[in-house]
Amino acid sequence: MSEFLSPVKRIFINHKIKFGVFSIVLTLWLFCLPNNLFEDPTSTVVESSEGSLIGARIADDGQWRFPKMDAVPERFKQSILLFEDEYFYRHPGFNPISILKAIGHNLTKETRRGGSTITQQVIRLSRKNQSRTYWEKLIEVFMATRLELRYSKEEILKLYASHTPYGGNVVGLETAAWRYFRIPAHELSWGQSAALAVLPNAPALIFPGRNEQAFLDKRNRLLKKLWEKEVIDETTYELAVAEPLPQKPFPLPDVAPHLTERIRNEHPGKRVTTSLQRPLQQRLNLLAERHYRQLQSNEIHNLAILVMDVETRKVLGYVGNSPSEETHANYVDIITKKRSTGSTLKPFLFASLLNEGQLLPNSLVEDVPTVINGYNPKNFDLSHAGAVPASKALSRSLNVPAVRLLRAYGLQKFYNKLHKMKMESLDKPSSYYGLSLILGGAESSLWEVTSTYAAMASSLNYFLTHSSTYRNQEFTKATYLQNETKDFGKEQFDPLVFGAGAIYNTFQSMYEVNRPEGDENWQFFDSSQPIAWKTGTSFGFKDAWAVGVTPKYAIGVWAGNADGEGRPGLTGITAAAPLLFDVLDALPQSGWFQEPFDDLVELEVCAQSGFRASVYCDEIKKEWVPTHGTRSGPCPYHQQLFLDASEQYRVNSECYPLEDMVAKNWLVLPPIPEYYYASSNPNYKPLPPYLEGCSTLENNLMEFIYPKKNEVVLLPKDLGTKTSEIILKLAHQQSKAIIYWYLDELFVGKTENFHELMLPVEPGEYMLTAVDDKGNRIQQNIQVRLASGE
Repeated sequence: MSEFLSPVKRIFINHKIKFGVFSIVLTLWLFCLPNNLFEDPTSTVVESSEGSLIGARIADDGQWRFPKMDAVPERFKQSILLFEDEYFYRHPGFNPISILKAIGHNLTKETRRGGSTITQQVIRLSRKNQSRTYWEKLIEVFMATRLELRYSKEEILKLYASHTPYGGNVVGLETAAWRYFRIPAHELSWGQSAALAVLPNAPALIFPGRNEQAFLDKRNRLLKKLWEKEVIDETTYELAVAEPLPQKPFPLPDVAPHLTERIRNEHPGKRVTTSLQRPLQQRLNLLAERHYRQLQSNEIHNLAILVMDVETRKVLGYVGNSPSEETHANYVDIITKKRSTGSTLKPFLFASLLNEGQLLPNSLVEDVPTVINGYNPKNFDLSHAGAVPASKALSRSLNVPAVRLLRAYGLQKFYNKLHKMKMESLDKPSSYYGLSLILGGAESSLWEVTSTYAAMASSLNYFLTHSSTYRNQEFTKATYLQNETKDFGKEQFDPLVFGAGAIYNTFQSMYEVNRPEGDENWQFFDSSQPIAWKTGTSFGFKDAWAVGVTPKYAIGVWAGNADGEGRPGLTGITAAAPLLFDVLDALPQSGWFQEPFDDLVELEVCAQSGFRASVYCDEIKKEWVPTHGTRSGPCPYHQQLFLDASEQYRVNSECYPLEDMVAKNWLVLPPIPEYYYASSNPNYKPLPPYLEGCSTLENNLMEFIYPKKNEVVLLPKDLGTKTSEIILKLAHQQSKAIIYWYLDELFVGKTENFHELMLPVEPGEYMLTAVDDKGNRIQQNIQVRLASGE
C-alpha cells in the first residue's frame, strides 16, 4: 500500500511545489510595478489662457522634462508606431517574433538590433536604462505584461512620449517640440513628427554638424514608409522630406518670467494654465520696455504692471519688473513686494465718509496749514487752497484734507475697514501707522492694491446686475489660475464695506484727473475710454503708483527702484500714469459705470459749499448722493447778514433802523480757510465791514495761522546771538482791519491788511495776544525752544 501511495504522494508534492512557484511568480507579477512608475522631478510649465506656452523652469535634476502629456498627437503616434512598434495594439506587452529576430540578428551580425516594444521601452525608461542584458530583457518582458494590464494602450503611449530622451537634457515629446521647433507637440508637421520619432533611437544625432546625414536618412526612411503604408499621400511625403532637420535647441518662451518664477515657487513641477492673455501680455512687455527706456534717463530702473478682470478677479497681464540688468534687481517680482502705498488708499477713505453720510461728494473740506500732535502734513506743491470740494481734494490728491478727514473719521475705524477689505499687509496696529497711513505710512503690494480696487468695481457691477445685492466675500483676492473659480460668498442686502452709491461717487471723482502739480497735466491723460484712476507718490520720491478701474478691468502700475533709492521727479503723475494710460489703450473698450439709483438719493445741495442746502443758501442744485447722505448736516458756511440800504456795510438794531435793513445770505468761511480761499477764488466776497457806530464785537473774526495751537516754535541753534526772529501770522475776516500784537501784555507791533510780524524772541513760554481796531481779541500760549530741544 505504501509502495502504491508513494508515487501519488510524489505527484501531489510536485503539484504543490509547482502551485507554490506559480503563486510566487503571480504575486511577483501582480506587484512588480511601483505605484508611481516615474518619480523623476518635472519642469514647471506655465501656459496662457489660450493654452500656449509662456514660460517654463527646469526640473530639479537639471532636465527639461515637462509633466505627463494629456494626449499624443496623431502624426507623432503614427510615426512612432511605424518606426518602433507596428504591432503595438496587438501584442500583450512584448512581441515574440521581434525578440526572436533580434536574437538571431545579434548572434549572427556585428550590429545590434533591438526587439523591444514601446511597452518594454517604457519599463526600461522607468528602470533608468539598465544594462542591456538578456536577464534585463526578461525582466522588461515580465513587467511589460503587467503594465499592459494596469494601463490602456493610449496611456502607455503617453508615458512613452512624456519620458523619452531627445538628446542633451531634453526629455519628452512636448519638451522636444518646443526646444527643437518652438511649437507645441500638436502642431508638429509630418516631417517634424518623423524626426522626433527616430531621434530617441539615436539621440546623439541631434548635435548640429554631426551625423546630420544619418539623421536625415533615418527620418526620410520613416517618411517613405508612412507613404508606402498610405498613412500620408505623395504630396505630403514630398513636402515632409523637404523640411529641415532640427538644429541647436531653442530657448523656451519666457513671456511672463516673474509670474513663471512665482508659479515655480508656488506650484513646483506642475503644468499650470494661467488666466494670462498671451497677446495682451506681449503688448504689456513692449510697453514696459518702452517706458523703462524713458525712465532710465532719470535713473529709475524698475517698474511693474498688473491687469485684472474685474468680474472674475483673474489676472490678464503680469509684468513683474522692467527689462533692466541684474545689477538693478530685474529678477525681483515687484508685484508681490510691499511698498509704501503713497496716496492710493485715499479713495477708500473718501468712500467710507460718503457711505456713512459724513460727507457729500462736493462738500468743502479745509485745506489749511495743519499740525496734529506734532505731525505736519503738507500738500505736494506746498500750497493751500483754504477750502476745496471733497471730490477735487481726491482728484488732486491733496494731502492735508485727507489727513484732516482721517482724523475726523477715526484712524482705528478706517484701519478696521481696510482689514475688512483683506488688506492683510497692514500687519501692525493702527497706532504704528498713525495719520500718515493715508499718505503712504503703510506698505502694501501692487497685487493687493489692484485687487482691492477691482473688488470695489466688482461690487458696484454686481449691485447693478443682481437686484441690488452684495456678496459677503467680495474682497477675495485675485488669482492667476485659469481653472480657479473664486468664491465671492453669499448674497446679502447690506454692503460688506461700501455701498454702491458711495463707490459710484468715488469713481466719479476719480474719473477727474489727479493733479498734484497743477491743471496743466490733464491734457496729457485724455484717454479714448473713461477710467477711475488714482496716483500715489511715497515720501522721498521712492514709489510712484497709478491704479485705475473700468467696469471690466483693473490696472495697477508701479515705478521706482527696487533698492528703494528715491529720485527727483519719481511721482505717480509723471512716472506711472503715462504707462497706465498706455495699458488702458491696449485694452478693449469697456464703457463707464452705470448709476446705481437704488443706492442713490437726489438731494438739494448748496452750489457754493457742496453741503446739504440750508435756508440760507441762495443757489441750490440737485445731486445724486449715497442714501446715507441725507444724514449729513446743513451747510455750516452760509449765514444771514443784515446790511444797510446800500448793501455795503453790516448793521444791527443798535445802530440802524430795522425797517431799512436788507437781509442777505452770505458764504462765510472761518478766518484761516478764508485767508487761503480768497486768494485763489476771486469771486469770493469777504464780509462787509460794520457801519460806523455799530457794535462789532463778535467771535471767530480772526485766528492765528502761525504758530498753531499747541505747536512748538523751534529756533536754530548756535547763531552767535541770544535771540532769533520768529514769524507771527494771523487771518482776519476784515480786509482793512488793524491788528495790535502783544507778547505777555507787552506791545510788540502793529499790522495792517496783511498780518505778518517778524519778532525777535528768546526761548521760553509766552502769552500771545492780538487785538483788532474794533476791540476783538484772541490769545494763545506759545512755546519757543532751540532746535536741539534745550
